[in-house]
Amino acid sequence: MNWITKALKFGEKIKKILKKRPTKDEIDNSDWTNCCTGPILKKDLEENLFVCNACGKHHRMSCIQRFDTFFGKNNYELIKTPLPSEEDPLGWNDTKSYKDRLKDAKKKTEQDCAIMVAKGNIKSIEVTVAASNFSFLGGSISLAESEALIYAIKHSIDNKTPFINFCSGGGMRMMASAVSLTKGMAATTIAINELKKNKLPYIVCVVDPCAGGISASYAMTGDIIMGEVGALCAFAGRRVVQATVKEELPDDFQSVEFLQKHGFIDKVVHRKELSHEIGNLLSILLKKNTEVNLNSENETSDNFGKITKAAS
Repeated sequence: MNWITKALKFGEKIKKILKKRPTKDEIDNSDWTNCCTGPILKKDLEENLFVCNACGKHHRMSCIQRFDTFFGKNNYELIKTPLPSEEDPLGWNDTKSYKDRLKDAKKKTEQDCAIMVAKGNIKSIEVTVAASNFSFLGGSISLAESEALIYAIKHSIDNKTPFINFCSGGGMRMMASAVSLTKGMAATTIAINELKKNKLPYIVCVVDPCAGGISASYAMTGDIIMGEVGALCAFAGRRVVQATVKEELPDDFQSVEFLQKHGFIDKVVHRKELSHEIGNLLSILLKKNTEVNLNSENETSDNFGKITKAAS
């Protein structure tokens, strides 16, 4: 056997190995995922609220998984949101029709759109919660998602509940073009203004990733804006910004930790603490917990006294 024959046989072995490589769908449907130390069982990750024990990375979750970790399993009720009569107003078609993309996304995620809404209780306070699933076309916003958000806000107003929004996604969906911009940005912002007119708290939690028109509209209009540890929050991509300003950007640029340092995010919170932190905030805002309120009022009074004294 000469070296050419050996090389050909070796090449055939490589081809067989490459053919056996799993597809993206097979990986998504397997029991494993990857993190800092390599393969990790999805079951182990789920038991730790989808946070890696080794590096602390907060992995992305579906809407149901988000509600399960926030409220606790079976401690909430899903709210059915209306779907628009026409989901493809422009008849979009590229390498694949938009209708087919929607069909595939619905089958993959078992959701009607990227956003789901639920109601439940946090520290005995009834709340309305919206969450986004990045696996549904990158969590982008189109007609159905806009309708879901507006319906959630209307539910909050009708039932006089605070509204909590876990914001995630790549922005407005290009397949709906200007329709996404008017519904996803303008209409949702108007609805949020109605929520505020009714003096109901609107708490935003930025989760990874939050970008584009989402970060330029309802994700930044909360009374309190929180960020989940390690989440990316941006309008334009890092490379676009760097090419525009022609400067080296810090490593943590566009992270919620970076944004907190510069005043865009009020607080960065670990996923395990979100329910507790949001519950405390609502207790203060709605004056539901006397002990918390008294402590808060004393701190405020002390600070106000110092400010007044300094000013005089």
